[in-house]
Amino acid sequence: MLDEPDIPFDLPVLYEDEAIIVVDKPHFLATMPRGMWYRQTALMRLRERYNDPRIVPAHRLDRPTAGVLVFVRDPAARGAYQLVFQNRRARKVYECLAPVRVPQQPHTGTVVRLAAPRPFPLERRSHIVKTRGVLCAQEIPGVVNAVTRIERAELDRTASARAGEPIARYVLHPQTGKTHQLRVHMNALGLPILGDDFYPRIEQRAYGDFSQPLELVARVLEFRDPLTGEPRRFVSRVPLGAAISRM
Repeated sequence: MLDEPDIPFDLPVLYEDEAIIVVDKPHFLATMPRGMWYRQTALMRLRERYNDPRIVPAHRLDRPTAGVLVFVRDPAARGAYQLVFQNRRARKVYECLAPVRVPQQPHTGTVVRLAAPRPFPLERRSHIVKTRGVLCAQEIPGVVNAVTRIERAELDRTASARAGEPIARYVLHPQTGKTHQLRVHMNALGLPILGDDFYPRIEQRAYGDFSQPLELVARVLEFRDPLTGEPRRFVSRVPLGAAISRM
């Protein structure tokens, strides 16, 4: 069994009260223990920091994805906060870096231009499946279960210079939450996210190599607090292109 590398990134707390802790998860840190990752996960770091084994995640982010992540510290409130995410009552906005290209037509599903004839914003709809034990998710013909609205924002000149082609910031609005949904949808359009080691192809990297993060951040999370009824809004401070700027 491989030793668990230390992940050299902090886990800042954006907000906390008696019921929840909201963190700004860095790239490479898993939400909770899985496979070789145990102590180097957001869950175990928080449990050690607060000396509280009752802390649990209200939802999850993929290990490569950074951004806003909510944990519940009050056992009596677990169900209420988890239902916010299970019932899709939370609004999520992601940002990523990807090439500036004309979106290609995927082999399955649909692409609708929302401001035709302009290519963006667009809505990508497809059927995504993720098989246990298989690293990558797939799009296959079937009833739509994954929907993402995609906007193209400004050109990132630093990333463009490093990549050797125009790179822009994209704003992603997932309407559903399938595994790897944003990565799969961007790749299907011919716009793979920078730093993605699964799509369009699997790239083997050392477990201790933190030099090429996936340029995907869960930037904004909004929901109505199920206990107080107050509107909640949290914004990630994790920058896009951090690895590029260090090169």
